[in-house]
Amino acid sequence: MGSPKGFLLVLIKPSHYDDDGYVIQWIRSAIPSNTLAVLNGLALDCAERRVLGDDVPITVDLYDETNTVLSIPSIIRKMKGYAAGMVGLVGVQTNQFPRAVDVAERFRLANIPVVIGGFHVSGSVAMLPKLPRDIEAAGEKGISFFAGEAEGHLDEVLRDAHQGTLKPLYNFLNEGRSIEGAPPPFLPVDIVKNTFRRLSSFDGGRGCPFQCSFCTIINVQGRTSRYRSADDVERIIRANLQQGVGRFFITDDDFARNSNWEAILDRCIQLREEEGLVISFTAQVDVAAYKIPRFVEKCARAGCNNIFIGLESLNPDSLAGAKKRQNKIWQYKKMLQAWKDHGCTTVAGYILGFPTDTPDSIARDIEIIKNELPLDGLEFFCLTPLPGSEDHRKHVERGAWIEPDMNKYDLEHITMDHPRMSKEEWKRVYRDAWRQYYTDEHVERVLRRAAVKNQDIYKVMFLLLCLGGSIALEGIHPLEAGMFRRKVRKMRRPGMPLENPLSFYPRRVWEIVSLSVRWPSLVWKFFRILWRVQAQMQQPGEVDPAMVPAGEQKDEDLILLQVSRNTFPVEPISRETITSGSR
Repeated sequence: MGSPKGFLLVLIKPSHYDDDGYVIQWIRSAIPSNTLAVLNGLALDCAERRVLGDDVPITVDLYDETNTVLSIPSIIRKMKGYAAGMVGLVGVQTNQFPRAVDVAERFRLANIPVVIGGFHVSGSVAMLPKLPRDIEAAGEKGISFFAGEAEGHLDEVLRDAHQGTLKPLYNFLNEGRSIEGAPPPFLPVDIVKNTFRRLSSFDGGRGCPFQCSFCTIINVQGRTSRYRSADDVERIIRANLQQGVGRFFITDDDFARNSNWEAILDRCIQLREEEGLVISFTAQVDVAAYKIPRFVEKCARAGCNNIFIGLESLNPDSLAGAKKRQNKIWQYKKMLQAWKDHGCTTVAGYILGFPTDTPDSIARDIEIIKNELPLDGLEFFCLTPLPGSEDHRKHVERGAWIEPDMNKYDLEHITMDHPRMSKEEWKRVYRDAWRQYYTDEHVERVLRRAAVKNQDIYKVMFLLLCLGGSIALEGIHPLEAGMFRRKVRKMRRPGMPLENPLSFYPRRVWEIVSLSVRWPSLVWKFFRILWRVQAQMQQPGEVDPAMVPAGEQKDEDLILLQVSRNTFPVEPISRETITSGSR
């Protein structure tokens, strides 16, 4: 065998540990990693340009741990067959940082260079006067870090890795580089096929103009819109269609504030209506996006028919305290009706744990949402001081308690104190919120609304099934969920005991058998609800407050508006109401 040649770049999107210490991974995961797609596109461009020299070819290997079991010994053996190489752990969020460090340490023990990038590192560098202890400790193990965006900088990192001179920290924050004409994000079909519904992704732009105190994006990507051109997006779409991929998640934090949104949508409309290409999109927008002339209409025509909206709260004081002043509660109903009138499915994010929240106020507000807003799905999150956010910096500055275990910063765990709820109350509120929204009664109500508007009722049903079932059956947030959980005995968090096979495998078999009964049972229940909706449409005289056009309803008829004006008292919601959906 000849001497090894070339450079192997291994890009890994890590997962994170569940409460039992096992890595969360699936046969099919829910959401693709756009950072992995971006870094792959940039790396392929570096390989094409031969940035390490004409005699040093670059090979790129991709791994998404949310849907792939990493065989680190196999990767190490493969890397030893090259003259040089590097491992990049990409898109690492705060809750994924402990797992990323554990993976990186195993490569460092084999003397392989490792760089960790993503929002945890970038946010910490951007907002804190010095690196937090978890990053410092990882650096002491010889791990390097990357803060900022890789466009225009990956060449330097690869050259340093090739020469064995990686810097401890690469800081490229606050540059605000244009991404127009940059190498496009791309995931090969072998990666995409491991996502539910073969979903790929791209960022049409970066940056958000708002100032939400809990957000990390504005402090890492900035508040100025930087965007890809319509030509860029068309190239991304066509490259994916060539490998049979036509569904995309547009990962802009707020696509409506991408200053090039109209040109991008016009191009997608052209591809769909003139060429007949089968493409569809999921996008994130803000509450006020519906007021932008032509925006909702063009989203629907372009195939952008799955919309995620940051509703966050019904309490004006909570929204003001979080600097989310763009959310006007009195616009919520009109906004959701605008999307529904164009056949779009809406899912909203709702944050639990603002300082003014109490168990009773949260339960009351969820009932208002169910009764008065024509929303399809609702996802709940615990208010979390994520590193990189203004909230986190303020907690650090005043020495307030925050959870030291970064693995828990997944928006599901309690990571700080609350002025009006104990930690146990907050945990219970989070669990109850899911049960309260995804009751059988409300699932039927949402499906009836979809039928009235001629939405794809099966699509809405499966959306509700996945959102409600992920928490109820898997105990995992829908954004981290997937199809058929993998659980590897030896992939347990360091410091936690390796379970005896005689106890691990029987329990795992029971889990699989139990879920193989419970999931079909839930599916059957949802189908029965759907068939009931199809067989018995809304009766004459029945009025759904959420479906009455906003302009035809008196303000005093909506509890939502009374709450927004602080004129409605907080009335407790009975335990019967909250738990009825779990029966």
